[in-house]
Amino acid sequence: MAIADKRGFRYKTVDAVSQLPVADLLKRVEAVSSPKDAPALLGTVDVPHVKLSEALEMYCGFTKDKLRQKSPDQIRRWKNPRKKAVRNFIDLLGDKKIHNITRDDMLDFREWWYDRIEGEELTANSGNKDFTHLGQVLRVVNEKKRYNIDLPLGGLSFVEGDKRARPPFSATWIKDKILAKGALDGLNKEARCLLLGMVNTGYRPSEGTTLNGSTINLSAKVPHIVIKTDGRQVKTGNAKRELPLLGVSLEAFRECPEGFPRYFDKAGVSATVNNFLTDNGLRETPDHSFYSLRHSFEDRMIAAEIDMRVRKDLMGHSLGGFKYGQGASLDHAAKLLKPLAF
Repeated sequence: MAIADKRGFRYKTVDAVSQLPVADLLKRVEAVSSPKDAPALLGTVDVPHVKLSEALEMYCGFTKDKLRQKSPDQIRRWKNPRKKAVRNFIDLLGDKKIHNITRDDMLDFREWWYDRIEGEELTANSGNKDFTHLGQVLRVVNEKKRYNIDLPLGGLSFVEGDKRARPPFSATWIKDKILAKGALDGLNKEARCLLLGMVNTGYRPSEGTTLNGSTINLSAKVPHIVIKTDGRQVKTGNAKRELPLLGVSLEAFRECPEGFPRYFDKAGVSATVNNFLTDNGLRETPDHSFYSLRHSFEDRMIAAEIDMRVRKDLMGHSLGGFKYGQGASLDHAAKLLKPLAF
């Protein structure tokens, strides 16, 4: 027989515990380091089955005192970053029960943020805000509900200005390893096509995931994709651009002409690809990642002596001054890239 307390825990009755041999019961009692540990050590408490999304709702209830004097718009702006942090975690790792969130989960979340900081030219503070807000939700619920969960939250923040660039894959590694026959067969279709699409375009992973039938133009004279505001805000005005499709990237988009609904504007593809690269020995070094293909694309353009203005336009980088003229046409860019495309 069991009863539930106000925190949602279920306890066995004293009668059930009393069935233990006296010696065993005494050993359990002697092992208790503090009164709050007694239920767990006696085997009379179940773990809390609370999902992260549910914890967010509970957190908002526990912090009503902070919102009492705020206007509706201020409340919305206070809640939004906390909702965003939880949503980002759930999109990447699922709506896990909070007692099942592991240190590996938090490190995977940090790795995902690392790729975003580097790839989308964000500040370290952008990632740190997510860790702060996610930590607040978990800590407050853990404390208020007296769950006594050992939360794996320490040492996750990024140091401002301390950004380690991902090294580029060498052209030889891409050709002989990543593009070897059958090398990517175990990767799901959409993730595989996103990877191959990056090889000859250098788009950011987040840019690739938002492409769809209206921004993938395979029937044009020069097949190309358009990076623009289409269901997702691009990082800067410079990020809006057209990229010609060549070689394996063109083949990939022919396989996924309507884009990547599985990953559309969601976290997850970088972790999926990076885990696959690791498991299949496709990282040139431990520091190489999915994003390294973007760096490789730029290095190959430099080696081909493509003009800096054209390179910056294709990478979606700022020119560092006023932008004059239209830059290279799509047809001209395709001709420049054709010799270096895989």
